[in-house]
Amino acid sequence: MRSAAEYDHLVGEAAGVPITGWEFAWLDGRAVGSDPSWSYPDLARPLLRPADSLLDLDTGGGELLVELAPLPAHTVAVEGWAPNVPVARDRLAPFGVSVVTELPGGEDEFDVVLSRHGRLPTEDIARLLRPGGTLLSQQVGSDDLRDLNAELGAPPPYATSWTATEAVAALEAAGLVVTDVREERPPLTFHDIGALVYQLRAVPWQIRDFTPQRYERALRRIDALIRTHGHYTATAHRFLVQATRP
Repeated sequence: MRSAAEYDHLVGEAAGVPITGWEFAWLDGRAVGSDPSWSYPDLARPLLRPADSLLDLDTGGGELLVELAPLPAHTVAVEGWAPNVPVARDRLAPFGVSVVTELPGGEDEFDVVLSRHGRLPTEDIARLLRPGGTLLSQQVGSDDLRDLNAELGAPPPYATSWTATEAVAALEAAGLVVTDVREERPPLTFHDIGALVYQLRAVPWQIRDFTPQRYERALRRIDALIRTHGHYTATAHRFLVQATRP
């Protein structure tokens, strides 16, 4: 069992790790998340095989997109967070992927639109999909790690509800036909306080005013729980929607 004196070392280590893209390898062995019962890559790959064109929304550093290769000849990735853009361009250039910072302005351009843990601009998706084209999206729901926020005394992560129900209503209002909906709340377990600090740095919208100093008292309380029980577990929120344009 670790001593309380390790708190400063673990938090300081996590606070100093550079964060680029959406790669969470630093958490390997330190935080364990249960994946939803579905596999997003396994659902995406069959959609890409016959496709001539693909739009990937909020690609991060392009980590997942390269895993889906081979990619359609016309593949565009959108990434609006400035630190991720050069990372995505470097990673995706060998695959011939264009990385842009804004949504394309045309119509009927893509056979497939993907969005994993990114935006779901339903009217733009309907505009950009070709007739018969498909959207596949895995979303982070508004209850994601809500219990962690409460434990830290922070506001809820999202001001409005974002669940499969709201997503389906928005897609249908945009004229798309929803063909698959799934929603789950898997656990996310942290094995040291540094892993939790890193997680909150990597997803800054979870607690928008987060710093280890501002939340030190609550973090030390969670650290004591981890040292006593070996872990601290919070609840994630994921849902998946698939839709087509008639």
